[in-house]
Amino acid sequence: MVSTLHVGPFRAREVVLICKKCGCTYRSEELCSLVPPGANFGYDVMVYAGKALFLRYRTEEEVVAELAQQNLRISPREVSLLGMKFIVCLALCQQRRAGAFKEVMEARGGYICHLDATCEGGNPILMSSLDSLSEMVLGNIKLPSENEKNIVPFLQRIKKTFGIPVALVHDMGKGILKAVAVVFPGVPDFICHFHFLRDIGKDFLAKDYDIIRKGLRSHQIGSQLRSLAKQLIGDVDQNPELIEAFQTALDDHPLLPSSLEKLPVLNSYTLIQWALQGMSEGNGYGFPFDQPHLAFAKRIRQLYAHVDKLKDMQLRGKWQDNTPYFKIHIALKKIMRDKALWNALEQIEQGIIVFEKLRKAMRIASGSTGRGLNDDGQNTNIKTIECRVKSFKAWLMNRKDYSQNQDVRKVIEQIDKYWDKLFADPITVQTPSGSIQIRPQRTNNILEQFFRHLKRAHRRRTGNKCACRLLRTMLAETPLVRNLQNEDYMKILLNGKASLEEVFAQIEIDTLREEFRKAQLNPENIPAKIKALIAIQNYPEKLINMVEKAVT
Repeated sequence: MVSTLHVGPFRAREVVLICKKCGCTYRSEELCSLVPPGANFGYDVMVYAGKALFLRYRTEEEVVAELAQQNLRISPREVSLLGMKFIVCLALCQQRRAGAFKEVMEARGGYICHLDATCEGGNPILMSSLDSLSEMVLGNIKLPSENEKNIVPFLQRIKKTFGIPVALVHDMGKGILKAVAVVFPGVPDFICHFHFLRDIGKDFLAKDYDIIRKGLRSHQIGSQLRSLAKQLIGDVDQNPELIEAFQTALDDHPLLPSSLEKLPVLNSYTLIQWALQGMSEGNGYGFPFDQPHLAFAKRIRQLYAHVDKLKDMQLRGKWQDNTPYFKIHIALKKIMRDKALWNALEQIEQGIIVFEKLRKAMRIASGSTGRGLNDDGQNTNIKTIECRVKSFKAWLMNRKDYSQNQDVRKVIEQIDKYWDKLFADPITVQTPSGSIQIRPQRTNNILEQFFRHLKRAHRRRTGNKCACRLLRTMLAETPLVRNLQNEDYMKILLNGKASLEEVFAQIEIDTLREEFRKAQLNPENIPAKIKALIAIQNYPEKLINMVEKAVT
């Protein structure tokens, strides 16, 4: 039985003719255009399942339900297999049209190769390459680690397929830096401004920030405050008029006598929630650009000072009214005596002045954009940024503590080390239409956004925030589906054909089977307990010794 969307389920009987003289095989062209030889589902079902899974982020069960409405019965397992075959077919088709993609890129002046990798825990690393000019995914690979020897073959494959790029953009990973130097010597090579600033910020601020974060955690102050808030919310809910009286009083109107008894409850509740809100401060960039634990600690200090004053203010002349203030005061006493935490806070405040000055000079990750991690940096002339960073260097080196402050000197060392990779002048390239200038992007956010999109899609399909299983089980070339949303890419890939189904039908079945077999050979699909065993030092020797003892 064969099922397609266009024809429906039907029983196929094919007569295969083999020439006795030359051995050539002749099959039904019509049947081969509908379904791969020996398969039960047509190319159109494969494409439907692939697009549903990877572009619309449907679960296997949702795809089963959708296809059932079209009178097609299929199991979730079969949908999953069709999805994998879809990825393999897409990768094969892109490989076949590589020459055409290269020609189009060259006509535009070439390509700028962005490189980045993502991983979760001890799972394999997914490395991707993307051209920022065409926004086309060039290639992907799963690696056991991000070192030079693993990355070089991947870059050599990109080079062989698409030629030498106009420029490269990536993070500061040692493996990528070394691999790029080996495969693309002499090619303009730039590091992402966002990654550069983030790494400097982490080096400069992380020590004190960790003390603050661990201090807050050890005192469990967040849990204590949330517990107090739960105790207070009942009284707040039972007295809704309090909120109105509270708002009126904030506008300099006199407090109503009827609200005086319960006002400390509302005050305490709102102050606690205000303090807890510090943990949500930030613009979506992550540490060191956002410092929610620092913001929380500063609010705790302010909260303590506020309740220290409020607890001595008797609105009705009754101490018991101020019980909520005393409870907060008691809860905060221990953390307020933590000298290490508050010393770290004072130290990091000085470091943040330096970090924010460099951040301003580089015009990157500004909270005013509201774009969070989608921020590509302000569109400022690169020469202007270079001059601002020079001024920052001069300011920092003229500090009185420069010679004694190791952290400050390290900032200068990092800037000097990567100076030539930070500031990219427009690159002049030749095209059939004449010379043009290409300006490399100064961030790698195009790939960072790409990986975040991939993980969000995984969460939509599975409900699981952790991408560990995704990276273990997905086919390496899965990110190629992003290209299907690129009109120029689709025009080249289809090459005059009306649909992906037609393009897929041209793939030789033996080639498809071999590539699908290779794609399923995932060395990372190892049970966790087995991984723990083979990670034991001298595992083979210990295994043999164990067997020998058992034998004797």
